[in-house]
Amino acid sequence: MLVKDYHGEPISRLGMGNMRLPTVGTGFGAPIDYEKAGEIIDYAMKHGITYFDTAYIYAGSEAFLGTVFPKYDRSKFKIATKYMASANPDYKAVFEEQLKRLNTDYIDFYLLHGIMTEETVKSYLETGAVEYFMEQKEKGRIKNLGFSSHAPLPLLEKMADHHKWDFAQIQLNYLDWIMQDAKGQYEALTKRGIPVVVMEPVRGGRLASLTPEIDAMLKAAHPDWSIASWAFRWLCRLDNVQVILSGMSTMEQIEDNVATFDNMEPLSDADAALLEQAADQFRNSISVPCTGCRYCCDDCPMQIDIPKVMAAYNRVKLDGMMGMMALGQLNPGPAACVGCGSCQSHCPQGIQVPKIMTELADMMKPRKRP
Repeated sequence: MLVKDYHGEPISRLGMGNMRLPTVGTGFGAPIDYEKAGEIIDYAMKHGITYFDTAYIYAGSEAFLGTVFPKYDRSKFKIATKYMASANPDYKAVFEEQLKRLNTDYIDFYLLHGIMTEETVKSYLETGAVEYFMEQKEKGRIKNLGFSSHAPLPLLEKMADHHKWDFAQIQLNYLDWIMQDAKGQYEALTKRGIPVVVMEPVRGGRLASLTPEIDAMLKAAHPDWSIASWAFRWLCRLDNVQVILSGMSTMEQIEDNVATFDNMEPLSDADAALLEQAADQFRNSISVPCTGCRYCCDDCPMQIDIPKVMAAYNRVKLDGMMGMMALGQLNPGPAACVGCGSCQSHCPQGIQVPKIMTELADMMKPRKRP
């Protein structure tokens, strides 16, 4: 497993994200399948993954990991978890609950979660939360303190300049390098000497397969590489990337990712140029940059599975009728949207969800033949 030095300690460059663990059944709040998820964690541990990321708001994730981790030597792996002020403003109670859930007496990498707006910055910087967590760091209950951000560059810089953070987590991949100014965010953190942990390296699975034509172009260059592995190889060219998180929900995914990081062949300059060409083509084909994070779902009064609708919308734009068939299988579908806008206010990508719902509902209306 490819590792990188972090203050004299090797940490695996591939990190295990635990937001998309396999579940029993489908739908909102489906419980984690402890057996299947446990097999994935066991495989990760056995194959050298040492960084495990979760969060207070990832349904059941911390509690599940708290049942698995005691099987392993605590000194051999790192736990990363997060506090989100909007989920529970009582940061002291949340931290104590997280330690109990995770069955540990310290957190290796602790993050202030989901920096997106001026309000979220204030909820951390003006409430005493940062000072409290710095006190916990002094007590050894937190080893490294950082933040995760979907914020525009000026807000990220404001957060980064508050004090000397140990690390920061941002959405970074070859598509968002330009599309979401990930380049500017990465460079701002690097300039300040803040190591980067990457989330959404394959953009919620979107970069695991692009289009048939683009996939074929990349396969022609490296037949043995998976399409997803191009994204990881691209990130390994960035010196300030410490850990690359992947939310692996199947054994096939973790096996492919481990194989990539076990035998990491970096991109050549020619490979990087080809990938940039592929990204340009794919960028032009994308209609909605949804990553499937599901932040939009909890407050939807109609309980619409919004990421599935967004995925179907992109399929409509990419392959027409098949996408329409996928839309028709959703219940509730876009026609159920009441346009309240709650989803849009929670979207890290700034997607105009109600507008898209209206467009889709109109597309799905039966048309009279002329």
